[in-house]
Amino acid sequence: MNLAIKQESLFLPYRQGQLHLRHIAPKLATHNHPPILMLHGAMSNGKVFYSDKGKGLACFLAKAGFDVYVLDSAGRGLSEPPISRDFNLGQSDVIKEQLPLAQAFILKRHPLEQKVHWCAHSWGGVLMASCIVRFEHIQQSVLSLLTFGTKRTIKVQNWRKWLMVDLVWNRLAPAYAKKTGFLNAQKLKMGMDNETRASLSNTIDWVRGDWIDTDDGFDYRQAAVDVNWPKTWFIAAKKDRVLGNPSDVQDMLAECGLNEAKYTLLAKRNGYLDDYDHASMLTAPHAIDDHFVQIRQWYLAHDLG
Repeated sequence: MNLAIKQESLFLPYRQGQLHLRHIAPKLATHNHPPILMLHGAMSNGKVFYSDKGKGLACFLAKAGFDVYVLDSAGRGLSEPPISRDFNLGQSDVIKEQLPLAQAFILKRHPLEQKVHWCAHSWGGVLMASCIVRFEHIQQSVLSLLTFGTKRTIKVQNWRKWLMVDLVWNRLAPAYAKKTGFLNAQKLKMGMDNETRASLSNTIDWVRGDWIDTDDGFDYRQAAVDVNWPKTWFIAAKKDRVLGNPSDVQDMLAECGLNEAKYTLLAKRNGYLDDYDHASMLTAPHAIDDHFVQIRQWYLAHDLG
């Protein structure tokens, strides 16, 4: 199935601005599938999942008949206002406010559906998992959780990790952000989008410390033990050496108590077309003929919960 799709930008009032949700859907609905909500990672935005020309996982799944909503967290992508010196929302705001707001909006638009598939890249998966852990009503309304290169801690040790995480992210980036008021990752060509000082500090704390909310002390790790998790699939890539190293992805599965979750390593030795990396698992042109096909089938198989 390869349906024609339509794209529209929706805006949700949020604080003193608005959150951007990209809605990508087939022009002619042929089936009533549960909708899908997607969230990007750090220094990124929703464009990691779609393009205006119809490329990306979100567009691929829309062509298969799904309504897909891609969230730009506050200040990123087309959400307003953009991150600046005076804009300092952190990751707790995504977990406690922005994801629940997007979830409620989608459910209201799809009154016949009681649940939404959740899908995330990189740090977005940590935020989605945290939201699921924290709120019982979210647990009850999330049908599945699919993540790409998602890890909470980075324990792998290699020269890339020392350079990218220990030196640049943990030391140089905070010093730069303290001087300028935010991390201008676009200007520095470090990523697709910028980061606030709060979100930068929050991720540093979580990557090298405990899974505890930096605002109110909520212990996500302790709470995760009692969570009724939805169907879950964690995908890692062989050449993702630092930001979603397969060993760190598996550590997060263990920390969440996801012993029954599906885990896939995208590697040639496992029958895939490429040894993917952190970005290419979503952006490689040949992904649509590779694991994207498996993802489509997984969603179709779990439509009924």
